[in-house]
Amino acid sequence: MIITYRNPENFQDCIDVHFDIDTCDFASRWKDQLKKLLSNSSHLEKNYCFMGFTESPRDIDFLCKEINEAIFQINRFNSYNKWQIAGLEDYKINDWFTRDTVMHDENLPIGKDVDGDEMATPGCRLKHDAMNRLHRYFEDLQGEAWGLSKYYKVADSRTKYAIRQLNDLCHELESYVLSYRKSKFEPEWQRPSQINTWLQAPRSHLTDEDYDLFLKNKFDRTCGGVYLHWAQIGKTHIEVFRDEDGKDVDDVICSSINALKYYTGEFDIEWARDVTEKTAPWFAEQQNKFYKWLDKNNFDKNDPKLALGFIKIGQCDLKKSFGTTDPQKVWSILSKHLDVYKIKIEDVEHVFEYVWTQPNYKEQQIKIMEPGYVWSSQR
Repeated sequence: MIITYRNPENFQDCIDVHFDIDTCDFASRWKDQLKKLLSNSSHLEKNYCFMGFTESPRDIDFLCKEINEAIFQINRFNSYNKWQIAGLEDYKINDWFTRDTVMHDENLPIGKDVDGDEMATPGCRLKHDAMNRLHRYFEDLQGEAWGLSKYYKVADSRTKYAIRQLNDLCHELESYVLSYRKSKFEPEWQRPSQINTWLQAPRSHLTDEDYDLFLKNKFDRTCGGVYLHWAQIGKTHIEVFRDEDGKDVDDVICSSINALKYYTGEFDIEWARDVTEKTAPWFAEQQNKFYKWLDKNNFDKNDPKLALGFIKIGQCDLKKSFGTTDPQKVWSILSKHLDVYKIKIEDVEHVFEYVWTQPNYKEQQIKIMEPGYVWSSQR
């Protein structure tokens, strides 16, 4: 697979990045799904693509502005009383997101935990309560892929789009803040990554054999690694473990946990340094705490159906693509080319001319999503 990245400020400045794709049965089926997305000219979501790149113009202030615009649209639709006429309760979001509401002041002490106490060094840390509220708004309003919320079904197209944005922007903002904090005291441990998702990507059910691949790779990530994208909403077990600081979970929290059921041709790329249980003792210790938390909350860590981990489907040839295997040098090159221009896999390729900075980009997306929005309202 070859991905051509483009400089969004100079369209003539492009680089080709090479990936070796696994030859296992699942990777072959995933590859077929990706080929369909490319052949059908499906819409790649360029506004939700590069995570944790601190040089991106999609910074904290920009993302908070986008979140607030989505909330404004949701509250405006709420004021039309269509939800209430449909028998639903009023749903107004009384939140306003700014740099100060999502991140602790960067003038406060910044550094590693002190004897396990994060708040001994609060500077630039993510404010999890704010992000959990934001994600809860999304869960309330959209529901699940297999059980859409009535709020979502009744909403008009612009409001459906705004609801979806809450989720995308929440995860993008979390990634940015985490990397931004690392850039202040441990720049080599920033966590840039790439998410490649398409609007209305067709989904297929994972087979029993596919689930074994989660146990094979677990949560290991390597620089340039290609991983199956998590193609459904809801929190994973490890996200809940981190968000709740390892506390026991109640029925309400458990209800938000979803094991992966589907796969698409979508994929993620890890651009950060390798983090594996074998090479990073601190990560192995963190994972051990997670596995103990699973046991305590009656989850079987060896149950493949819990989808604990990531399915790896490929690996970037860093040396061939960037002339180096040093992650920070790779980031420096990629940071100047944060636009996916073309994807080619075997004999199938597609060029994505558009960029997310176009004034009418949101309108393009809403128009593409319109048939799906109408269908979801009729379910």
